[in-house]
Amino acid sequence: MAKILEIKNLYKKFNVDGKEIEVLKDINLDIEEGEFITIVGHSGCGKSTLLKIIAGLETLSEGSLLRNGKPVEGPSPEAGMVFQEHRLLPWLKIKDNIGFGLGALPKEERAELELKYIHLVHLDGFENAYPSQLSGGMSQRAAIARGLSTNPKILLLDEPFGALDALTRIEMQQELLRIWQEQKTTMIMVTHDIDEAIYLGRRIVVMSARPGEIKEVIKIQTGDRTRGSADFAFYKKRIYEHFFEEPQKLSVDYTI
Repeated sequence: MAKILEIKNLYKKFNVDGKEIEVLKDINLDIEEGEFITIVGHSGCGKSTLLKIIAGLETLSEGSLLRNGKPVEGPSPEAGMVFQEHRLLPWLKIKDNIGFGLGALPKEERAELELKYIHLVHLDGFENAYPSQLSGGMSQRAAIARGLSTNPKILLLDEPFGALDALTRIEMQQELLRIWQEQKTTMIMVTHDIDEAIYLGRRIVVMSARPGEIKEVIKIQTGDRTRGSADFAFYKKRIYEHFFEEPQKLSVDYTI
């Protein structure tokens, strides 16, 4: 498959109160078209910053970033983005939020695409609802639909399920996997949740604490990734070993 992203020797530094802070260090990563990549690491390790650089919302300090062989020089319809908060416009109906980036299209074509993506994320019947009338999970479905509506080459997801309860989060993971399998859009997702990274990612990028470096890229082999399976536990242990030298052993008295 063709490479859609080529990241070479990427560094990112911020200047804070006259001091230079290194956020990302020597990032090297190639991503192929149609892949689902998850990026996992401690809070503050630069995961979201890397996503913003890929989206063209932040500039890199050193190195290079090519999308389809061309330098990323700013935001582009080729890269859609979904944030932790759904960021839907409260005064617009759901169909209009989803079609917000389609304003240049003829009205009938725009309406057709809005309904297509409403159906894709299973929000049929809620096209005329307002964001305040939707649950958290439904709002994130609408945000994903909005991100996909412009037919981007890459969909970037920055902790999109972080604010959801545990059960809704699992349901949304299943939905996102279904959408990826149907759409074949390249997806790159940042998460703090190791289980989520394993369940969704076809490759898992494990990052160090700041300055963020890639400690390992784990390719998920064909196997049983059902939560609780031996294969799932194997990958979970492998990722945990990057963050914790020894698991803490707790003594629990069940006689109390």
